[in-house]
Amino acid sequence: MYTQTLDDTLVKTLVADAVTAPSMHNAQPWHFSYARSSRTFTLSADLERAMPHADPTTRALHLGCGAALLNLRVAASHAGHRTSTTLLPDPHAPALLAAVRLDDPHERMDESLPGLHPAIRDRHTSRSPFTDRQIPENIRATLAETAAREGAQLSFLTTPHRETVLDLIMHAEGYNRMDDGRNAEQRRWTHDTAAEPAVDDGIPDYAFGPRKRTGSAPLRDFAGRGTVPDRAYADFEKRPQLAALSTMGDTPADWLRAGQALERVLLLATLQGLASSFATQPVEWPDLRWILRDPQSGTGYVHMILRLGYGPMGPSTPRRPVDQVLTIKP
Repeated sequence: MYTQTLDDTLVKTLVADAVTAPSMHNAQPWHFSYARSSRTFTLSADLERAMPHADPTTRALHLGCGAALLNLRVAASHAGHRTSTTLLPDPHAPALLAAVRLDDPHERMDESLPGLHPAIRDRHTSRSPFTDRQIPENIRATLAETAAREGAQLSFLTTPHRETVLDLIMHAEGYNRMDDGRNAEQRRWTHDTAAEPAVDDGIPDYAFGPRKRTGSAPLRDFAGRGTVPDRAYADFEKRPQLAALSTMGDTPADWLRAGQALERVLLLATLQGLASSFATQPVEWPDLRWILRDPQSGTGYVHMILRLGYGPMGPSTPRRPVDQVLTIKP
């Protein structure tokens, strides 16, 4: 059992790993606190970074914070510390999302977490074409088992439901572009790196990926109604490999579990040589979200459509400095 105070340098290193997590439009809607006396991290939602048009319930915000929470657990485990996590520890403070106590003597070590750590800095969203190489069934099964460890279900989509989902994504992308509020919100979180000063959040134009010339891969076009000069065109995969991530419930605690499952899947996929991107557009429209569930095998509430495959990893995107997202207390 650990009795010494955790060094502040290590505390900052753990949070630096945590904030590499993906979040909607890379808004990074989180804040961490660490109490030396209790060896406890708390994770809170930064509601100033919420998106009231695209994410009015803050479900996507919770998913991003859940992904950061999983990274914190992985980083702590890699450093030799067992973690005890409590979701939504104060019912009177809904923005307080989780508490993570280090080295609880009654908590068992999750032996699978430390091995995910090498992928934390390598995982980046890829909006480039993937090859047609199929993901082996044993890797698909392992990814599904990984999601189940966090209380979520990962199901790879099959024909004809995959085609239905692809149509929903295409329509939702069009709805987003026509919606003035959502379009303005997306524009707020995207950046022209040639014309704007460097920032530490949002999606820079170099991470937009090429425009789709052919193919069915579902991609959000972060250029929106605008254009990016000299942006290339590319041929994407005709039969993208998609997976739905869902939970049986649809509460804030379920959203946090889904976010942890999402990041756990992404880290393992990265270690397996897979690239990944997201297709959240239809999840953002309640009337479309219900149709994402497979009518024959699907259960629960879909939170994310993942595109997985073999292709280039995406570029790294900026992160806020740790000092902006961490408070250390006595």
